[in-house]
Amino acid sequence: MVSGRQTTVATKQPAAGRSGTRLAVERRSAAQLVFLRQLPGWVAPLVLAALLIGGLAVRGWIGAAALCVVAGFIGWLGYLSWPALTAAGRIGRIAAIACMLGLAVFQATR
Repeated sequence: MVSGRQTTVATKQPAAGRSGTRLAVERRSAAQLVFLRQLPGWVAPLVLAALLIGGLAVRGWIGAAALCVVAGFIGWLGYLSWPALTAAGRIGRIAAIACMLGLAVFQATR
């Protein structure tokens, strides 16, 4: 204590159970999540469905790129929600990403 006031020292320790990388990703994702939250509820699913259908319909690297965007979005949301997911939810996210990437490889080689 200094002059009757209690002083605190800020540390750069991550919050309980969260790494510095996770905190950085969460901090950088905050603006994008706010933007997505402000959109009408049907926009994000519609865009993802269009990318999925387009990725499956278009052969070559363009279709593969669309499927990789879908996989990246699922992976990003999966990373952010990972601590709150159950084991079944984690397995489901991993399986969805693996399927998207597998389809992307298939589309790229067609």
